[in-house]
Amino acid sequence: MAESARYGDRVAVPEPYSIEHIPFAERHGHGRQLLWLWLAANLTIADYAIGFLPVRILGLAVWPTIIALALGNILGGLVLAWSAAMGPAAGYPQMFIGRRAFGRVGGYVPAALNWLSTAGWFTVNTILGSFAIQLLVPGLPFPVAAAILVVVQTLLVVYGHNLIQAFERYLALILGILFGIATVIALTHGSTIAAWQPKPVGSTLALFAIVLAVSFSYIMSWSPYASDYSRYLPEITSRSYIAIYVFIGAALASFLTEVVGVLVAILAPGAATPIAALKVAMGGFGAFAVVAVILGATTANVLNLYSNTMSAKVLDVRLPRWQLAVVGGILGFILALVGYQNFTQNYQNFLIVLDYWIMPWLAVVLLDFYLFKHTEPMGFSGAPDWNRTGPIAFVIGLLASLLFISETFAKGPLASLFGGADFGYFIGFIVAGVVYLLLNRTRAPQR
Repeated sequence: MAESARYGDRVAVPEPYSIEHIPFAERHGHGRQLLWLWLAANLTIADYAIGFLPVRILGLAVWPTIIALALGNILGGLVLAWSAAMGPAAGYPQMFIGRRAFGRVGGYVPAALNWLSTAGWFTVNTILGSFAIQLLVPGLPFPVAAAILVVVQTLLVVYGHNLIQAFERYLALILGILFGIATVIALTHGSTIAAWQPKPVGSTLALFAIVLAVSFSYIMSWSPYASDYSRYLPEITSRSYIAIYVFIGAALASFLTEVVGVLVAILAPGAATPIAALKVAMGGFGAFAVVAVILGATTANVLNLYSNTMSAKVLDVRLPRWQLAVVGGILGFILALVGYQNFTQNYQNFLIVLDYWIMPWLAVVLLDFYLFKHTEPMGFSGAPDWNRTGPIAFVIGLLASLLFISETFAKGPLASLFGGADFGYFIGFIVAGVVYLLLNRTRAPQR
């Protein structure tokens, strides 16, 4: 029987693949499907909270906040877009692609870090979605709300890639309408927004840098699993088209949702939580806005949990993908119960910490794919246990970034060079890239 009969484009059939190469007979779809997937994944409460926190917690003025959010999304969106563009040519998930630069065993550390990151994101969205369910159903215990979300999300991931793509496509339309209405309602209160007086908790530059870092971190943090959702596309799919579709879907959705968060934080200053503020600011539309929060948490979390299973498989965990999905769902549920009572500070710290391992790793993987040997498909599956240049560049880039870290929980010895603003993650990206190029200076770039 032809390989295409195993899976193809069927939605109601559990996905038979995990990190192995997707056979050419199984390739299907069009690059535009990534527009809907990344649109749905970023029309979420997590993006909304990123816009909400600078106003509520940092007291940064509206326009500096919006500019920082725009820059963060543009830069992060570009990184995500070109990460996703690797998928069709490689035919592997993103963390597996990294094996060529790091080696099979050398890739364990980034895979383990990504497993932790996806588990963390799954927890964040479960907490936010559960808060929203509690608003719709007053008196419902948090554990019950979280359990409902986790069961639904885990079931979607058990079925895998095709069901996830279909789910995201339909939810993109629904969430686009709901968040579009929320934006219009928020903008009708222009006089209140214009009259708002910010109370910054630090220098404008430092606060601007925090907002830039957080917005960049959020959208960029999808990059270590971007190819997980493009690897089924035909090998001949244009990388440029993929990058454009992913960038528009992710950056536009993330930025607009974050702007809603900025506006709502001003309109509902007395609300106890970001979600409660959304319900208050939306008035009669409040219940529908809360439904959008729940749906958005789910669209993001099915990607987080699916890619959590991919990272576990790259770690050579021998459980089937569906069992790994169940394990990841249970872990996320437990972490949500532990972390929901001190969510705001935990969320900000978690977002910023992500930059510090992802950026050096991305510098290495992007250079390896686009500059060296991207035309050698067997370079992925035939990777040796160790490829020293990748881990060396990664570690040096990571250490360089930590010299410049400037957060409430850590200060690097060179942090003062930027006036207290945290740009260490960019330093890590640049240093790792330069070191990787120097270590591979005898390799001929492929065209």
